[in-house]
Amino acid sequence: MFSDLSGYLLELREAFSHHIVFGVGILLMGSYFMGRLAEKVRLPAITGFILAGLLLGPSCIGLVHEDLDETLATITEVALALIALVIGSEFSLRKLRSIGKPVVIITLFQLFGAFILVTTGLVVAGMRLEFAAILGAIASATAPAATVAIIRELKARGPFVDHLYGIVALDDAGCVLLFATITAIAGNSLGSATGLAHSVFHAVIEIFSSLVLGAIAGLFLHLLTRRRRRVNEILIISLAVILILSAVSNSFHLSALLASMAAGAVLANLSGKTLRIVNTLDLISPPLYAAFFAIAGTELNMAVLTSPHILLLGGIYVLARAAGKVLGVHIGASVSHSDSLIKKYLGYGMLPQAGVAIGLVLFLDTMPYFAINHSITTTMINIVLFSVLVNELTGPPLSRYAVVHGATLK
Repeated sequence: MFSDLSGYLLELREAFSHHIVFGVGILLMGSYFMGRLAEKVRLPAITGFILAGLLLGPSCIGLVHEDLDETLATITEVALALIALVIGSEFSLRKLRSIGKPVVIITLFQLFGAFILVTTGLVVAGMRLEFAAILGAIASATAPAATVAIIRELKARGPFVDHLYGIVALDDAGCVLLFATITAIAGNSLGSATGLAHSVFHAVIEIFSSLVLGAIAGLFLHLLTRRRRRVNEILIISLAVILILSAVSNSFHLSALLASMAAGAVLANLSGKTLRIVNTLDLISPPLYAAFFAIAGTELNMAVLTSPHILLLGGIYVLARAAGKVLGVHIGASVSHSDSLIKKYLGYGMLPQAGVAIGLVLFLDTMPYFAINHSITTTMINIVLFSVLVNELTGPPLSRYAVVHGATLK
């Protein structure tokens, strides 16, 4: 009788697991409950979303079938476009002038510190330079959500908090630029045998074209929304422009991330109403981001994570990234003559890693070389997801330690 019931449940699973609407629905439901559970044990909801995808995906229960990967990639593409637009909207010239030179210096040192140490560590471990450099670029990303939540919880203030906010604002934008540059060079290098100079030339053309296309889209979106007052109109127009921009970028083999970021930057500098567009898009963000992180979880292969090779590479990635962030902040603070508390503690606030890193590694599936060579893509995705799980477990306590010791508490 038990075997009959088991067989019936397996048939039922097979009937539903191939259905895209069921897949998205069950991922959202699982994300909600796992997100709540994560928050109860003082972890970011994002960690719960990833675990929900892992449990519901092919590696565990199998309610979301692996055949849905290509269809679910559409949600990833839309979420990434929104994330990039929001990052770009932080790039107003007025805001950049107010941030100050020390913040820019510290940002650059910790960003390139993580990139160089992770790339070097992975190459020494035997990974091909192109793949190691891409993972190094992804390693430079920082997830601000956990740190910002801690700052608000502790009601912290002072120069330490000001520096932390400024670095976080610049870091993800710098990471996207670095990633776009490295993937453009690596993509051309992997896809042809014409040499490094040819790859760099094509990368420059790709980056420039992406920025120009994004700037045009940003101007177009500004013109279409500047006289609109109703939220539903702004939402429809904004989402339409973002989707079209992403599709056109991918069709012409340009960087959809850079294009969306450029659109956000143009909006931020053309009008003071940019925040209105960002806030309007926030109406659809929660379910989109929940599905996005859950989809990332479905990519996490438990069998691969038991591989000593993956654990070695993932361990190198985590440790080298942490060293690059902490040492980069320390050296940058020394060069910019920042406060000793900033030099000593701020680096620990840069360790959490989540949304942007996951988005960037999933973006590899849209590149021709990685779409064909799925095994290396799976390896890179698992390394990043392993890092995210480790950093989302250890990062928040270390961020709290940094804020408690570095900031002024009420």
